[in-house]
Amino acid sequence: MASGTQRNGTDGAGEHAAGSAEAVAAAKAAAPASGETVRVDSWIWSVRLVKTRSMGATACRGGHVRVNGDRVKPAHALRVGDEVRLRHGNRERIVVVKRLIRKRVGAPVATECYIDNSPPPPPREAVAPAGIRDRGTGRPTKRDRRELERLRGLAEPGPGSGPGPSPGAAPR
Repeated sequence: MASGTQRNGTDGAGEHAAGSAEAVAAAKAAAPASGETVRVDSWIWSVRLVKTRSMGATACRGGHVRVNGDRVKPAHALRVGDEVRLRHGNRERIVVVKRLIRKRVGAPVATECYIDNSPPPPPREAVAPAGIRDRGTGRPTKRDRRELERLRGLAEPGPGSGPGPSPGAAPR
């Protein structure tokens, strides 16, 4: 293999072209017959915008999926050229349908089925891990635990924490 060829004796470019042709063939095989439509929940699952089809249906029912600006039900029929907006987590994906497919395909093939107009994802915050204890310091005390929860933002103001009467106290 010192000459740069692969095991089967072909160069990488020919194999990539064959893989791309196979990918296109897979997408065509997953496409509906002419005149048939594809459900929006099935399509967003097929092009790997959501993990499962049921998650796609739940997103549609929750109002997180819009097609051409309108909220849609899971059975809404998609057409080529439709703009699909999907709110997933804290990010909004905006895609334009290029090809209708019914079955889930590989990621490289799936990206050929839509044009991604989504804004870039927000940068991940570089936050120092709060509440990491040194090894060997033992089990945290109740006071240590409360300080860790306050640092992590998990602490709720409880009775007796701060000025003023506690919520259950009777007026005098």
